[in-house]
Amino acid sequence: MTRKTSRASGDAGSGTPPAAEQPARSFRIGTHEINARPVTPGLYLVSTPIGNLSDMTLRGLETLGGADIIACEDTRVSRVLLDRYGIITRPYAYHEHNAERVGPKLMAALTAGKSVALISDAGTPLISDPGYRLSQTAIEAGVPVVPVPGASAPMAALVASGLPSDAFLFAGFLPSKDKARRDRFAGFATTEATLMFFESPNRLAASLKAASDVLGTERPAAVCRELTKAYEEVRRGTLGELAAQYQGENVRGEIVLVIGPGTTPLPSQDDVDALLAKLAAELPAGKAATEAARLTGLVRKDLYQRLLAMKDRAAQAPQSKGEA
Repeated sequence: MTRKTSRASGDAGSGTPPAAEQPARSFRIGTHEINARPVTPGLYLVSTPIGNLSDMTLRGLETLGGADIIACEDTRVSRVLLDRYGIITRPYAYHEHNAERVGPKLMAALTAGKSVALISDAGTPLISDPGYRLSQTAIEAGVPVVPVPGASAPMAALVASGLPSDAFLFAGFLPSKDKARRDRFAGFATTEATLMFFESPNRLAASLKAASDVLGTERPAAVCRELTKAYEEVRRGTLGELAAQYQGENVRGEIVLVIGPGTTPLPSQDDVDALLAKLAAELPAGKAATEAARLTGLVRKDLYQRLLAMKDRAAQAPQSKGEA
């Protein structure tokens, strides 16, 4: 098979998009080379594998093969993926350290009618990477922003964890300092959704201990490590159990910490009585009970009976005092 000439020249790490050229466009699956049609102008957010290169989608390959420019976090990392699939387009670095310089050049290419495919080192762009800034600028400029879905570490961890997936919240990387980390957990203590965090292997044990202390030892959780890779591991248990397991253990790899949803604590009887008394002073008993049920999540019928009992006690109080 004849190797095509690369469309771009210059330093791949310079972050300078190539001049307008008309290269051959293709990608390869196994030994089969497939022509890639030019991609219509716009910014394409292309998801890439989080570990197993076979998880690359066909649409993602078509987009990378047909785009005018490929922007990535680390050209060395992205080159491994591109070489695997025979995409010869030279990737150009766009990351948090050069975004101020390279971002305007990418926007100039976009407004000139070029197609730019943005990829991260792994997973879906804009999730804990600098692509958000470029995406926002493109939207403000009226440039089409097109998602090309695929692998995502938080989604993979969620489905592997065995924890509820009807409501979930991805909260990015946990703070490195213990107090800030504990404050972050405290802020989510009553969130009625499964929580997902990125964490480094060096801080995993400390984070599990903090989560156990703040959220409770019995809270269900899962540690998802090296997902889709050769040493993939998912440990499930309570926060207390996992904190004990990882204490002193030498951990490696990329980690997603998944924690089961919290519950809103029920109000005390005194708080319920105070709320009913306040509402009853402004509304008929039935409407007061309805509003109290909405605010507390308690059963309206029970609240209505409780309100009637409170009124009975209040009516009898002066009479009992007089008899004394």
